[in-house]
Amino acid sequence: MDRFSKAERAVLLAVKGVGPTVVQRLEELGINTLAQLAVLDAQALTQQASAMLGSTCWRNSPQARAAMAAAIEAARAAQP
Repeated sequence: MDRFSKAERAVLLAVKGVGPTVVQRLEELGINTLAQLAVLDAQALTQQASAMLGSTCWRNSPQARAAMAAAIEAARAAQP
């Protein structure tokens, strides 16, 4: 599994609500760069994570959706 670079991981982990588990889920979904993340949608990502895990917790959790949205915003802000 490909992973975010150390620098990109640091950008994500600096975001309130984004911890190692959120970063791990993104990587498990095949997202491993901020450029990839910047063009995605938080609701779609939480649905994908939920389907991957076979659990509704990611899809139904406002905190999970907020964390994904914050990660996406950080990725967009980091783009040139």
